[in-house]
Amino acid sequence: MRDGQRDDPAAARAVREADGDVEFQTDGTAVNTTAGWREMRLSAFAKRRRARPGGRRPAPHARVLTAGVAGCERLGPQWRRAAARLGVRDAAEVTVIADGAKWIWAQAQQSLPGAAGVLDFDHASERLDQAGRELLGDTPAAAAGAEARRGTLLGSGGAALLAERAAAGPAAAGALEYVRPHAAHLDYPGRRADGRSIGSGLVEGACQQVVGRRLKQTGARWRVRRADRMATLCGVIYSDLWDTYWHKAA
Repeated sequence: MRDGQRDDPAAARAVREADGDVEFQTDGTAVNTTAGWREMRLSAFAKRRRARPGGRRPAPHARVLTAGVAGCERLGPQWRRAAARLGVRDAAEVTVIADGAKWIWAQAQQSLPGAAGVLDFDHASERLDQAGRELLGDTPAAAAGAEARRGTLLGSGGAALLAERAAAGPAAAGALEYVRPHAAHLDYPGRRADGRSIGSGLVEGACQQVVGRRLKQTGARWRVRRADRMATLCGVIYSDLWDTYWHKAA
């Protein structure tokens, strides 16, 4: 099944033929195995049409999800091959949307050079809340300050936020170290104006609802290879490839 998911041209057809912008998202979730808790890493390519002015951003209408217990150094080359199978001629066609994990951006830079990057807004927002609490404690003033910073980030972008915090003094600037390395990944105003996504909810939802619901049931403990096989099956179903696989297998 995994070979078919990676090599069968039919498995890539829906994404290749769909219109819209190419997004790539990746994240991980811990799975209990007989070798201890292991990181199950999920990778998703999708096509998404842009929102109309003033409208809600639509959900992806074509997607391919893969998952497995694998070291991060193996994933980058897999992303590059997957992008080629999906008809991506130039990595500049891709937008990588992810949290701030260093391994993600290192692998993306190596294997999808030239791809645009977006730091998932929800993760950035959480760090603004954290920064407020570090400076002012768990107080209404901290919550109000974080909300104001979110307004800056959404309305004016990352450069404005970092300049604003730097002007507030070393303590305030130091509280945003999570955001600082992603200065080039914070163009939320531009992307929203273009009707494009600023969040990695696709893959985060898959971690919870696709892999998590099946592999993280109470008391479940998997052999690694069987967890991989089940995750592959979940990915095939989530990618709407079950009929394709079934007819090929038959």
